[in-house]
Amino acid sequence: MSAIASAATTQKKAILYRMVMPAHTCPYGLKAKDLLQRQGYAVEDHHLTTREQTDAFKALHGVSTTPQTFIDGTRIGGYDDTRRFFGKTVVDPKATSYRPVIVLFVMTALMAGAASFAVSGTPFTLRTLEWFIAFSMVVLALLKLQNVESFATMFLNYDLLAKRWVPYSYIYPYAEGLAGILMIAGALSWFSVPLALFIGTIGAVSVFKAVYIDKRALKCACVGGSSNVPLGFVSLTENLMMVAMAIWMGLSALGIIAVPHAM
Repeated sequence: MSAIASAATTQKKAILYRMVMPAHTCPYGLKAKDLLQRQGYAVEDHHLTTREQTDAFKALHGVSTTPQTFIDGTRIGGYDDTRRFFGKTVVDPKATSYRPVIVLFVMTALMAGAASFAVSGTPFTLRTLEWFIAFSMVVLALLKLQNVESFATMFLNYDLLAKRWVPYSYIYPYAEGLAGILMIAGALSWFSVPLALFIGTIGAVSVFKAVYIDKRALKCACVGGSSNVPLGFVSLTENLMMVAMAIWMGLSALGIIAVPHAM
């Protein structure tokens, strides 16, 4: 017991002030508390339960936000400042990142493998590749359709056809989603193949021109109009995958190539 008591008395301590109101609990306060505890600190947790109490605390300490962390009598700051205090990375929410697209492609690849396994007992078939591209098209369209207006605004920065005919910027996500769904079903290839080939080719040319010829630093509308994904290779890949899928399915539909579904 004495060893436990000794450890308790020597444990590092931190004081945390955070908003915990009947209608609102600050998520950053919860994050700060969890971070401190994971760093081995005993947290003296002070709740600011009213707006008046919160405003008085801010005025007293000359701060504009809560939560606020104090260690050894020194104010460390808010959640981001506390992360920096422990040497952890603070991600800028406005910074460009490929993470949204990478995560999307990983998940659609896993979905394709799972679907292939359910149908044929193996996750590795040619259908897996087909479904991966088609699933990716549908999910990308879904993200764009969450806010079509925002997508269209960003899309108009670089798409060559949309710049000449603005309604295309609104049609594009519906067309991409429809082509993907038809390709998953293997239905109406006479329609889905030309559609995917058309929008994929225009998209690829537009991205190539904007990035590699005009050298423009733009954000890609590929995962929606609020993304911070930089326009570039990944954006080009999205369109080239559509083109490749369209050509592959077109040749398959014409019987020019045979598509075995098990490898």
